[in-house]
Amino acid sequence: MISCILRAKTKFLIAFLFALTASFGVSTSGYAQGASLPVDDAGIVSAGESLYKNNCVVCHSVGSDVVVGPGLKGVNERRAQPWLVSWIKNSQALIQSGDKDAIAVYNQFNKQAMPSFAFSDDEVKAILTYIKSAEAAAAEAPAAGAVDAAPGKNVGTDAIGAIGGYLDIILVVLIIVLIVLVVTLLLISSLLKNYLNKNKELDEYDAEVVNQRFDFSKVYKSKAVRTLVVLIFVIVLLDLALGKVMGIGIQEGYAPTQPIAFSHKLHAGEHQIDCNYCHTTVYESKSASIPSANICMNCHSQIKTESPEIQKIYKALERNKPIEWVRIHNLPDLAYFNHSQHTQVGGIECQTCHGPIQEMEVVYQYSPLTMGWCIDCHRETPLNTEGNAYYDNLVKLHEESSKGAFTVTSNGGAECSKCHY
Repeated sequence: MISCILRAKTKFLIAFLFALTASFGVSTSGYAQGASLPVDDAGIVSAGESLYKNNCVVCHSVGSDVVVGPGLKGVNERRAQPWLVSWIKNSQALIQSGDKDAIAVYNQFNKQAMPSFAFSDDEVKAILTYIKSAEAAAAEAPAAGAVDAAPGKNVGTDAIGAIGGYLDIILVVLIIVLIVLVVTLLLISSLLKNYLNKNKELDEYDAEVVNQRFDFSKVYKSKAVRTLVVLIFVIVLLDLALGKVMGIGIQEGYAPTQPIAFSHKLHAGEHQIDCNYCHTTVYESKSASIPSANICMNCHSQIKTESPEIQKIYKALERNKPIEWVRIHNLPDLAYFNHSQHTQVGGIECQTCHGPIQEMEVVYQYSPLTMGWCIDCHRETPLNTEGNAYYDNLVKLHEESSKGAFTVTSNGGAECSKCHY
């Protein structure tokens, strides 16, 4: 029964792929072109974006890139809107009516039957409106510039690392210059000494000054020097020990090898698959959930089936064993964290804590995830209290006692019992 459901779900997603694929490379017949789409209506665009990301993004890009199916750039110009609506809602009825375009698309893609969708006309048009809006935004988008850091986001980590690298180079150069200067001075001193001894008649006192030798034993036998050396040694040891102690439990940059080479850069970046598609409970539960092999098979039952990495998924399903992914982000048991509280209620983006996940070929821990880092975010992040009567009295009391924004800390976000109980 479960396998039947999974196969049905797979066919459902593939069918949606072919529905929008129908718009490419086939001329229209019997329908008017150019139906206007309200791309300036933010509500319709937002609804279409949600529908697109929940149903289409797995197989399509809004650009020209081919994912599973073709990119959707220009879909509204290539195909009449009524035809698209009819095809997406009930492709089989359109085929059985004898529509030449529908039959051509059906044959072109190996006669994959597409089930009827429960979308209304407005929902289909909302998807098409979002695609049109995304095309316009891509055409008008300025060159990428500096991005303001969201609270708790390590936007400047790479820049800081680069500055640290330059400082190291400067320090090495200064040390080399110092060594060269010392050697140069010693050579000059030696030359002057030889010159004075050979070419000048020196009295006894001057000869003694010129030819005197430096006694290094007096240096290391000096109490001041010994005290200084011991002090430096103790400071270095304390610094190393303190750094080790403060770093306990911090795994920033941790990037373990996974059992399957999964690329977030490819899936979340290039193909723009929404995080919620794989991490299904990120908006509903304490945990974001680890994707099951069945989620992978929604696409990979048809795509890159011969890939060695995909074969590992098949073997896991054959053995009826889960894929043993290595956990990367791991808070201590004494700390409570709820994903849905942050993503659903707080509206926090995944990248705020996980960094530019859509650019990571291999996922690593981007943020330190320390208590201080979390509290700083609570201190800086304002709460959206508009339209929520629960906050009315709290906001009023806050405004009477403080001029700052009503943040998570203002609502008790820095109390120990919020995360430790």
